[in-house]
Amino acid sequence: MVPSINVATRKGLFTVARGEDGRWDITDADFVGDNVSLSLHDAKSGTTIAALDHGHFGVKIHRREKGSDWQEIATPEYPEKPEGHEEHDMWGRPIPWSIVQVWALESGGPDEPGTVWCGTIPGGVFKSTDHGTSWQMMRTLWDDPKRQKWMGGGMDLPGVHSILVDPRNSKHVTLGVSIGGLWHTEDGGETWQQRGEGMRAEYVPDELVHEPIAQDVHRLAQCRAEPERMWVQHHNGMFISDDAGRTFREITDVKPSVFGFPCVVHPDDPDTAWFVPGIKDEKRIPVDGRLVLTRTRDGGKTFEILTNGLPQRHAYDLVYRHALALDDDGTRLAMGSTTGGLWISEDQGDSWQTVSQNLPPVYSVRFF
Repeated sequence: MVPSINVATRKGLFTVARGEDGRWDITDADFVGDNVSLSLHDAKSGTTIAALDHGHFGVKIHRREKGSDWQEIATPEYPEKPEGHEEHDMWGRPIPWSIVQVWALESGGPDEPGTVWCGTIPGGVFKSTDHGTSWQMMRTLWDDPKRQKWMGGGMDLPGVHSILVDPRNSKHVTLGVSIGGLWHTEDGGETWQQRGEGMRAEYVPDELVHEPIAQDVHRLAQCRAEPERMWVQHHNGMFISDDAGRTFREITDVKPSVFGFPCVVHPDDPDTAWFVPGIKDEKRIPVDGRLVLTRTRDGGKTFEILTNGLPQRHAYDLVYRHALALDDDGTRLAMGSTTGGLWISEDQGDSWQTVSQNLPPVYSVRFF
């Protein structure tokens, strides 16, 4: 069965499906005009959750059960800040105790029907066991003294953007934090430990370069068939782990760039992964105005540059960390950009079909 795709954008949530003629097209639109930061479809129940950012009016969560209309549900809430308590990140910027944006939504394991994990800016992690009707904050992580050493990067405030639930054990969950490195729980969130030895940060003082908590993880991916294998697209490089994120080794000399935001790994082949390179820091555009992907099939030893069907002249499309997705078969890729482009590949990135060049800025694409 050919999956469909949810596309969360600055001005709505769009559904994309493949027609009988083999062409992909937009088939539905929800929340048109509203800022949809992320969506999640739970295949087990048919439930879809959408996170909306209304700016001054705050974050709202909506849910649509199979065959029903959208309904607003509970929004994760931060605890009340103790009187007189002030927090600042490593750069000295104040940290609020309130939700700014939903930055991660993931379903629990196969033995946890109704479980949803939620990561937010400024660094909260929440868990629901009733499809988002109610949320419990992981206070053990929020109250960890090291959490106050997290710092903002491009988003100004620290946030949790990657949540990986180990397919072998649903209580094993790994987080990617920008900027705060990797965190892992083996008891469903009761306790947390820092991981990520071996990563390198080039934007901090020398004494912090190899500190796990100083690592700006842009995206964290895990192989379904071999969960010990994890890939990281980092702010200043690519890293690979063979022990579920405890230690990493750096991948260097990848053309056209080792900088980028998204990263996906083949569900059944731990050596195959895809990245979207760009120019970092002040510019954040594709190298030489060419939108490309890089793909490795040998665990990072070599990389191919994939271009067929993608714009190769004056292309200034930035692809956010959630805007590259791979289907459950490891065959189809979907990619959306900040300039409203949406592309689909049905051959692991060898060739691409343009679905639209007129969408609002794309925040997230997900197969379902």
